[in-house]
Amino acid sequence: MERIDILKEVASGAGEILKRGFGSKKVVKHKGKVDLITQYDKESEEYILAQLSKALPEFTLVAEESYSGQSLTPNEIYIDPIDGTTNFVHGLPFFAVSIGLYIDGEADSAVVYNPILDEMFWALKGEGAWRNGDKISVSSESKFQSSLISTGFPYAKVEAGKEYLWSVESVASILPKIQDLRRFGSASLDLCFVADGRFEGFFEIGLMPWDVGAGVLIVQEAGGKISKTDGSNYSLGDFDIVASNGLIHQEFISSIKSWE
Repeated sequence: MERIDILKEVASGAGEILKRGFGSKKVVKHKGKVDLITQYDKESEEYILAQLSKALPEFTLVAEESYSGQSLTPNEIYIDPIDGTTNFVHGLPFFAVSIGLYIDGEADSAVVYNPILDEMFWALKGEGAWRNGDKISVSSESKFQSSLISTGFPYAKVEAGKEYLWSVESVASILPKIQDLRRFGSASLDLCFVADGRFEGFFEIGLMPWDVGAGVLIVQEAGGKISKTDGSNYSLGDFDIVASNGLIHQEFISSIKSWE
């Protein structure tokens, strides 16, 4: 079985767990002041780890709930068992299983699956991006004022510090210059919506590799552009990220604050 088929199969299996949990009573705990975890985050992650460790034993598995800072290898799989747990807890259907496979530090294959809307986004390096069975591409909109942009807010916002100020100042700067702004609460889906032409762009700070490890490749394979807020090249693990259809990218990064 090809690696992408393994990722798709495992994401689908984890999605069944989340579908069962979506309408069920959840045991909700806090990892921080506003960062939530449920028993379904753990069950989904345990399932994914068990399946991938058998199918792809040569890869280091880096998953949100179990990663403890251990050294990484060049070949890794970044896993978010529920990207959008807050939505999951509140009964909002915008969350996903995210799995991104990296070889020698480069994205090779990726899957992001929303089990409630039954949309599976996936990509192969050099071969394009798909939603279920349909090949997708970024928006052809070149006018920034007509662009729909998405963002997210870092958990550190509760401290009302540097990250909070960056977020509110960037929103204040960009909002008059675009069609509108959306905040769905799942970075992996935000990136896929850029890839699928639903959003012209996305920006956020404070994300982890498992949040974006799959979505970055899907955007790139759909013809989009990824950078940091100052326009420089983005590397997995960087604190700030901007994704777009490429056509609006320069005006986009000029309209938000560069993260320093």
